[in-house]
Amino acid sequence: MAAWDSAPPPRQEGFHLPVMRDEVVARLAPGAGDVVIDGTFGAGGYSRAFLEAGATVIAIDRDPDAVRRAEAMAGDWNGRLIVKSGRFSELDALSAEAGHQAVDGVVLDVGVSSIQLDTAERGFSFRGSGPLDMRMGRDGPSAADLVNTAPEQALSQIISRLGEERRARAVARAIVAERERSPIETTDRLADLVARVVPAARDQIHPATRTFQALRIYVNRELDELAEALGAAEQALKEAGRLVVVAFHSLEDRIVKRFLSERSRVRPGGSRHMPETEIADATFTLLTRKPDLPGDAECRINPRARSARLRAAVRTAAPARPIDPHALGVPRVPELAGWEA
Repeated sequence: MAAWDSAPPPRQEGFHLPVMRDEVVARLAPGAGDVVIDGTFGAGGYSRAFLEAGATVIAIDRDPDAVRRAEAMAGDWNGRLIVKSGRFSELDALSAEAGHQAVDGVVLDVGVSSIQLDTAERGFSFRGSGPLDMRMGRDGPSAADLVNTAPEQALSQIISRLGEERRARAVARAIVAERERSPIETTDRLADLVARVVPAARDQIHPATRTFQALRIYVNRELDELAEALGAAEQALKEAGRLVVVAFHSLEDRIVKRFLSERSRVRPGGSRHMPETEIADATFTLLTRKPDLPGDAECRINPRARSARLRAAVRTAAPARPIDPHALGVPRVPELAGWEA
């Protein structure tokens, strides 16, 4: 299944639209006195909406720039905006640090933010020249480190499994040949290299789209983080608390869909052919059997919204279960030395 997020985000200086804001608020239904975790603060669009509804918000982001934006905004809300720097896979622990062991809602806007895409020096986009970075947290190895040091076979597997790029072997081979001439250090050089190997698509998606997606996901461990964040949300939510997730490409949405499908049904017991097995109660009740989609009006204003898929569920009283990322659809990729989370 191909990635959905082919459309560029709106490029409006200083203004970034939260995708499906009204739908997120409607599904979360925040109210006065509620405590809500915004696991991906970004530009703060969702957090502001929750605060305006009277909720207290625990804003989490691994990006130092986003944390600074949240801290600047916090002074306007009389202590109701609590800012935590960290990964959303740790949202249960970060919430507990903030004094809230159980919360009324968790929202996750998955993937790279519009601000990150729009900032050339962050190296997420091939639509402008910048350093080949892609690190959400600005720490650890960068995308340049990956393309200049990973073995050809490992690069091929990463690009194939995380980018769903059919010509992953050819791309990896071209990268290795190019880096032997000199290190690949900029986004435009890598994009031009991929465009020479991958034919232009009929749908006008840039040939480098899937390769850039794969490198970004690997550098930031995004799919593992998502699976772990879903488990952390299950831990943090109180009974009747709500989980809302907005995903932007098929790999992300598949993980969310499998998690909510598995968690919303009772595991089967035994039969006359099989021994009795322990039955685990459902930990969620679905609010969306099919994902909510953005409206045409929003898509016209904000092209990034076109690929969004919103899924939501309500927490039951059943105890949380362990998370198996690969069972949820996280692809297995090579484990490279120095890339441990």
